[in-house]
Amino acid sequence: MVTIETFGEDIDITTPKRMMKYVLIWCSSGNAIVVVDDKELKLEPHAVITITSGQVHYFKNAHNAKGYILEFTLDYFCKDDNDIELVFQNGLFCHFAMNEVITIENFKFLEEQLRKIEDELKQKPYQYLISVHSRIELVLIEINRSKIKQGNEIWKPDALFLKFLELVRANFEEQYSISKYAQLLETTESKLNEQSKLFTGKTAQNVVYGLIVSEAKRLLTYEKLIVKEVAFNLGFSDPFYFSNFFKRYVGMSPKAYQTQYAIVN
Repeated sequence: MVTIETFGEDIDITTPKRMMKYVLIWCSSGNAIVVVDDKELKLEPHAVITITSGQVHYFKNAHNAKGYILEFTLDYFCKDDNDIELVFQNGLFCHFAMNEVITIENFKFLEEQLRKIEDELKQKPYQYLISVHSRIELVLIEINRSKIKQGNEIWKPDALFLKFLELVRANFEEQYSISKYAQLLETTESKLNEQSKLFTGKTAQNVVYGLIVSEAKRLLTYEKLIVKEVAFNLGFSDPFYFSNFFKRYVGMSPKAYQTQYAIVN
């Protein structure tokens, strides 16, 4: 549901991991290289990285870095549409590989909130999960304020669009049509296309294709699966069609991509 630990407490910090939780990595001192999917990010003091549910991440090196790793599930944090929009506002925990290092101006306040979250989760006083939820809200607001002060454009997607992205991510193997997603979300295809074009400049179907390609890259890089298994995991009944689909968007076949980028554990 929600956990927090220091870098030193995470015994698997250098092992690629993938979980259906939202991850916030805060560096208080030292520096580290954090890999998120296929991107290397240099984490320095008073900076944070946010990682969305389903992304693969690990520390490539730490250089005596100290800090916190906060993890929480969507079900725990997102009680209403306002929570959903806060999680994804300004590209935080974004589904589109927009991970970045964000330097926090008011870093003492942010670290204080993380320490209090740590204390609440250890001591478990009355209504501690409500308190932790509120403190995570404060942490996300502070990160957003820092991004805005650094000149970043304000990006506030609608909760419906974010629910659509989450539903796609949770149902890759089903290969639902846009009409099916609209039905599940109790909306219309037209509305999903309108939202997708507003926030990405793409149709809803092309948004789905982009998410499938990102997931295929993760499976080819980090999982010990043959191309046929990757295709089936993503809802393709024909591996040849999957290979053509992947090559069209990536510029190389899935086998070639796997040969070049796969990490063998």
